[in-house]
Amino acid sequence: MMQSRTADSSYQRTDKSIVGRWWWSVDRWTLGALLLLVTIGIVLVSAASPAVAERIHLQPFYFVYRHIAFLIPALAIMFGVSLLGRKMLWRTALVVLGASMFLMLLTLFVGVEIKGATRWIHMLGFSLQPSEFAKPAFAVVCAWLMARHHTQPGFPGQALGTGVYAMVLGLLLLQPDLGMSLVLSSIWAVQIFLAGLPMLLVVGLAALGAVGIFGAYMFFPHVASRIDRFLDPSSGDNYQVQKSLDAFSNGGLFGTGPAHGQVKLNLPDAHADFIFAVCGEEMGLIAAIMLVCIFGFILLRSVIRVMNSEDLFIVLASGGLLTQFALQSLIHMGSSLQLLPAKGMTLPFISYGGSSLLSLGLAMGMLLSLTRKRTQGSPSGNWRGWTLGESHA
Repeated sequence: MMQSRTADSSYQRTDKSIVGRWWWSVDRWTLGALLLLVTIGIVLVSAASPAVAERIHLQPFYFVYRHIAFLIPALAIMFGVSLLGRKMLWRTALVVLGASMFLMLLTLFVGVEIKGATRWIHMLGFSLQPSEFAKPAFAVVCAWLMARHHTQPGFPGQALGTGVYAMVLGLLLLQPDLGMSLVLSSIWAVQIFLAGLPMLLVVGLAALGAVGIFGAYMFFPHVASRIDRFLDPSSGDNYQVQKSLDAFSNGGLFGTGPAHGQVKLNLPDAHADFIFAVCGEEMGLIAAIMLVCIFGFILLRSVIRVMNSEDLFIVLASGGLLTQFALQSLIHMGSSLQLLPAKGMTLPFISYGGSSLLSLGLAMGMLLSLTRKRTQGSPSGNWRGWTLGESHA
């Protein structure tokens, strides 16, 4: 029996099909953690959304059904993109970035205005937010340009990357979307730092970023309002943040139990921008900390995998994608706990949101592709000879 199992395992590891090579090269720990987040997200959306749906006169499980409907293509995108080789990956990112920028420009003319911002466009029966897809695509395209700048003397990769950043940033500011602009700027800043930019220039860019934040405070009233309410909660409407804090307080260490939360009933965006508060109320502080640990595991696991790579493109692209993933999670959790100014941002794979789920499927598919083990060319399929970062398109 043992010999049969060994032979079967050996046969599977020498499987030359696309899926076979993917299975033995993908980081299954990261993949498992992402699928765990997806499962937790379904549970939390099922707990948080019925009250929201009833409040706006929809069927109780309207958002749950839509959440699952978006998850199916999101997971399909994640799986499909994770199969891609190195060259096809950045080519796909280039196409996605070009399409996203075109649609972002289109939203300025035919987009739907919500809460003073024009970020959405109606497509195929639902509202699409093109800027969500621009983030991961930009991270990969900019990484390729910067990496080629280092490997091909004379190629203006850094200048081109900066130009792409300026164009995407300009489109975001026209919407306006300051939160997304911050995420995009952070992706670019991390990448230029990893690419070995002189420290003096890095400090100068940080100072320029601080000036930009001050300018946003001075010229964008909604930004000033959020910062003022963060510094002095009594200075304006702080209803959602206060209800979020009440939810954590009501949950205590072990929570009220699934579907037994009461504060969530009065939290308007409980299924989206404040779903972490629902986790704190119904599952408790310990479960909320465990959820944070899952996000931390994905980040640390991916960083460790990338540290073994000598391919600058993989390092830069992975660094940008992880920055997006980490910052989006941090802003959501920090806003829920009043550790950061309130900013409507979804919690990856947990919150309800069609465009967010689809773009996260794209981003994590790219990350899984980049962190796959690549063969060194052993025709025998010796998996001990596989290392991260070698091209295997």
